Amino acid sequence: MTGPRWFSQPYPPEGASAAEGIRNQLGRPELDLLTILVRESAQNSWDARLMLSAAPVDYRIDMWTVGPAHTGAWRDLLVEGAPAGVETFPLRETLRHGPIRVLAVSDRGTRGLGGPTRADNAVGPDRDFVSFIRNIGEPRDTALGGGTYGFGKGIFYLLSKSGTVLVHSRCRTAQGGHETRLIGCTLWKSYVAAEPSGNRRYTGRHWWGNTSGDVVEPLVGQEAEATAQRLGLRTFGPEETGTTVVVIDPNLDELEPSDAADYLAETITWHLWPKMISTDGRPPAMNFTVTCDGVQHSVPDPRETRPLNMFVAAYETMTGPGGGDLHCMKPKRYLGRLGMVKRIMPPLEPTRASRMLDIEDLVHHVCLMRPAELVVTYQPGPKPPSVNQGYAGVFRADEDMDEIYAKAEPPTHDAWNPQSLDRPESTFVQTTFTRIAEAQARLLSLSGVARPGASNVALGAASSLFSGLVGGAWGIGGATAYSKPGSTATRASQPGESEDGTARPASGRPALKATPSDTGRLRSGGTAGQGGFEDDGQSFAETQGSDGTGTPRRRPRVQYIGDPYYDERGDASVLVQAFRLPVPGPQRVRIDLAVTLPGTGGRETDPPIGASMPVLLGWEDGDGRLYAAETYVIEGSESVWRALVRPAPDTMTEIGIKVEAVKTP
Repeated sequence: MTGPRWFSQPYPPEGASAAEGIRNQLGRPELDLLTILVRESAQNSWDARLMLSAAPVDYRIDMWTVGPAHTGAWRDLLVEGAPAGVETFPLRETLRHGPIRVLAVSDRGTRGLGGPTRADNAVGPDRDFVSFIRNIGEPRDTALGGGTYGFGKGIFYLLSKSGTVLVHSRCRTAQGGHETRLIGCTLWKSYVAAEPSGNRRYTGRHWWGNTSGDVVEPLVGQEAEATAQRLGLRTFGPEETGTTVVVIDPNLDELEPSDAADYLAETITWHLWPKMISTDGRPPAMNFTVTCDGVQHSVPDPRETRPLNMFVAAYETMTGPGGGDLHCMKPKRYLGRLGMVKRIMPPLEPTRASRMLDIEDLVHHVCLMRPAELVVTYQPGPKPPSVNQGYAGVFRADEDMDEIYAKAEPPTHDAWNPQSLDRPESTFVQTTFTRIAEAQARLLSLSGVARPGASNVALGAASSLFSGLVGGAWGIGGATAYSKPGSTATRASQPGESEDGTARPASGRPALKATPSDTGRLRSGGTAGQGGFEDDGQSFAETQGSDGTGTPRRRPRVQYIGDPYYDERGDASVLVQAFRLPVPGPQRVRIDLAVTLPGTGGRETDPPIGASMPVLLGWEDGDGRLYAAETYVIEGSESVWRALVRPAPDTMTEIGIKVEAVKTP
């Protein structure tokens, strides 16, 4: 038998699909090629999982430069029988010059590409090989599957600059054994070749393998394993089945390989997080790995990654008693289940992967998924009224509705388009969006928190010299322009201070009383949101010394550092107020927390029935150690401390820090 060679498909008398038409079937998606690769290949891997196995599917992406030990084999094996001309077959040029870069997508714990290797023999249910290698646009053959081989495989060819992939698979045979298969495929563009018998048209589809018969076949068994080893491909274990698709010369969108690996790892988390979380005591459905030149790049944990941890929480709400069922009433149909959560949260730091989903600094999205629990898209909803607020939702379609939602998806499976369906199916999809919007409106409502007669619209954040007012989970209007965490910018002094340290009303704001144990002297001033107050560092009182001599001693005071700001500790959002105790000596600090009621000028220190109050979580020192106590003794110095507060939802939180001297023996 001769070695593997290329076979180029001529147009048969009955016609065939040109390579360009097949490549264009993905359309012009908004997502980039690397994102589509993750989505489509993972869907194929999930659909190919071993149904009777409880083990998770192992999915990995490896990128590497072919080393000297294998370069010769690549150049010798993969040009034999190839058509001439760079425009006709660019792989020749790829292999001839420079290093050979490859990207491999592998799955294990899947059934591999089994069944007949010829399309005319694939009449039974087992036809994975011909569906992936030969046929185009086959209907989905997996109940409640995520996608189809018909279009999802196209991304591999689009990602390759030469339109070429190698497919290395191991499957079970009808006799109960195992078989390894290796075949190459190129999808480039149609062309006309001059031959002795005259010009001949070719489709632009090429296969590399065993050409001894009337149709090119994959290398199988020992020959496939030996050839894969010569090329340096990952081998299969004795009982292992699965598939590796090797993309030759991948288009990394001008990213360096290491940066592309990081991007792929993050993209996996954004698009496949439902497969990464353990639920009901069961392990995750899939394991994910990304490497570049042998170095592993960590795939972020969705439970520990903002803002995906919110979507995980929404998923758990959806699957638990807090979830809600969505229905269409005319005609009647159960659509699926929705879970939503809202949180106080610091502004996001957008990444390349989140920007690809149009998620920038604020989360106000519902993750749509079908029963396969693969992310379809993040559907944006109305924005919360403050950058310190966010909400996330998860909608999972009912199994009986799966086919309808699948039909509403484009080839890239990244949207639901009701306009592509006929009635009543289009009505079901459109009603889904309507019901989700109604749930978002209910989530954004602010009733049931303020006392009777008070406004139910919370204002934005405001801060005073010694009392920071910061909006809770939900609020509208008048937000403070927050200073950066750690800022020590002072705030201008304003008129209106009485001699006893009590602030008189200014700019229509209510007075706040200061007690002898208060921090220095309270100053009133500008309107909410302008931060028009200052501790000038000169406030002190002459008090009786410990020896009774009347020696002047400075009264303990608090120096606030910037305005309150939101931050995260673990998976919790907290309100942080940084401060110093500039007067030397031991001093006891305590927190004064209240809820300011919008529109009334009142403040609540006792919550209404069913409402919550802000809670002090503790005092954090400069090294990040947290001391969970209502009061704490701190030695006065220039060291920065932080009060951590869990704010009350749907309110403005008022923070005051009070200090008193501690007598020493």
